[in-house]
Amino acid sequence: MKTSFTIPRPVRAGPWRWLVPVLLVLLFLLVLVWLPWQARQMESNERQEQLIADTLWVEQTLRFELARSEEALAALGADLVADGPGAAVLQARLGQMFKNGHELQRLVWMDTQGRVKAHRGLDLPSGPTESSRNAEAMSRTTHAGRYSDPYGVTPLAHGLIDFYLPLYHDGAYVGSLVATYNLQNLLDENVPWWFAQENALTLLDRDDGVVAQRAAGGPGRGVYTHKRALDLPGASIVLATDSVKGAPKLLPNLLVGSVIVLALGLVTSLLALWRHIARTLAAENALRQQMAFRTAMENSLLTGLRARDLEGRVTYVNPAFCRMVGLSSAELLGRKPPMPYWAPEAMAEYESRFKKVLAGQATPQFETVFQRSDGVRVPVLVFEAPLVDAHGRHTGWMSSVLDITDRKRAEELSRQQQEKLETSARLATMGEISSMLAHELNQPLAAISSYTAGALNVLERVSTGDAGAAPSPLPDLGMLRRALEQANTQARRAGQIIRSVHEFVKKREPRRETVAVQHVVDGIRALIDLQARQSYVSLVLDIAPDLPPVLADRVLLEQVLLNLTRNAIEAMQAVEPARRVLRIAAAQEGSRVAVSVIDNGHGIAPEVAERLFSPFFSTKAEGMGMGLSICRTAIEFHGGLLTHADNPGGGTIFTFSLQLA
Repeated sequence: MKTSFTIPRPVRAGPWRWLVPVLLVLLFLLVLVWLPWQARQMESNERQEQLIADTLWVEQTLRFELARSEEALAALGADLVADGPGAAVLQARLGQMFKNGHELQRLVWMDTQGRVKAHRGLDLPSGPTESSRNAEAMSRTTHAGRYSDPYGVTPLAHGLIDFYLPLYHDGAYVGSLVATYNLQNLLDENVPWWFAQENALTLLDRDDGVVAQRAAGGPGRGVYTHKRALDLPGASIVLATDSVKGAPKLLPNLLVGSVIVLALGLVTSLLALWRHIARTLAAENALRQQMAFRTAMENSLLTGLRARDLEGRVTYVNPAFCRMVGLSSAELLGRKPPMPYWAPEAMAEYESRFKKVLAGQATPQFETVFQRSDGVRVPVLVFEAPLVDAHGRHTGWMSSVLDITDRKRAEELSRQQQEKLETSARLATMGEISSMLAHELNQPLAAISSYTAGALNVLERVSTGDAGAAPSPLPDLGMLRRALEQANTQARRAGQIIRSVHEFVKKREPRRETVAVQHVVDGIRALIDLQARQSYVSLVLDIAPDLPPVLADRVLLEQVLLNLTRNAIEAMQAVEPARRVLRIAAAQEGSRVAVSVIDNGHGIAPEVAERLFSPFFSTKAEGMGMGLSICRTAIEFHGGLLTHADNPGGGTIFTFSLQLA
């Protein structure tokens, strides 16, 4: 029997059987090559980023040093404009500035014509450059300090830059301070040695010309470079940094390094994960404690807190706010205007302010009135601030609300007390001149009595006549008319005096109205004349005829003028009669009217001037010390200021200003 068999044909392996291992090997090799290359790139990027950060730090250091010098120059300029120190003190100040910064080479103080008033440091024989002159002109135009472009005058004095600081007094240009800095010294003094060992630093002008440089570690290799412009107004200076380091090399022993790095990375990842979980738990616990603390603190506050979103919807209120408006948080949260605590009389004000909130223009601070649920009005002071989330987005508004009921009550009580004090002062003033007032009224009343008695006698003789005599002729009607006219004039004079006193002492609310200074003076002219005649003082009025009216309270102005004129008359008691002249002057000064009361008395001593307007301070034995204090309060009520100055001819000048109507 014959047995046969067939040899099986070899099975050809599919392409995937060798393609996958090859791909895996290639992938592994690619990873081995990519990881070092990526590490090299990362190291290169880190070096570049570090160089950029260091360059920014150096630029900020240089700018900070110049800014510190600018502040010192501004302080020196303010002192020069204010009081002008002596030459010795000025040189000492200049010397101190040179000690504080070795980069400062020259300091010049010039007047408005460019003439040098003080100088210290480097001399520039060639005068200022065109850039320096342009910097000076721009500083005067912009009212701010200005730098010139760098320049050099000698091989030893190069890399210089000028800083012009204009000086102003009361808005007028009064001169300039010019400081010259050496940029090379600025680099040497402010760049650390370790940074100069690793990097070559260069300051370039607008044409990329080298102004100053420092390279303690040798020239840079051009691999890692960065340029940063110095932010100097008027000057174009660039800080260029070139690192002495070369490009990083590939890691040796790539496989070992990769395995070690992967293993360390895995361990580090596990440690970082455990640390992150621990920190997360600790942060959650701290957050819970912080929330509990914040809730307890907000519940204990007397200040109401309210948060609103950008649509005006209430998102948070604290218990103090709920107590303030008499509503619960459930009744307030989620509500949009109009709010239940808005008072009806202030509804228009609320709506106008709410429109500004929707437009993103909330009022930072304002006073308003809330209405509690029981109808009681509560005056409040509200502070608004924007709410910003962690990403810097504006999400709403936070309000702090203060109940100012007690403050309003105190202000009203203070106003009433001030009004009573002013009334008492007016009564005291009238008490001081009561005897003179009686004498002044006695004269017109006596004249009235005399004129009317004479007229009655004439009429009596005409009507009766002597028994058995011929009838008397008719009386002289012209003489009777003149007598009655004189009696009428004297009666009006007495009535004017009584009305002036009544208007002066009666209690009323202050009100502003359009009044003429001439009419105010005429209203109390009789009282001023009364005091002046008793002391043999002449009254002179110097009031401009075209003086516009002012917006003021007439009675308060009369009280101020009567107090000031009475003080002026009393101050001239000891001078000779020829110099006893009281002058009241008024003139327009811009948008205000200045009124002055001028005397030729004994003047005011310096120790008295310090306390002149203090309440209850008086140089008179019988004085209350409230006259000038009340005068100052009355003028401040009108938005003015009461001041005094020495009269060049002897005596004192009291001046106050009033707003034009």
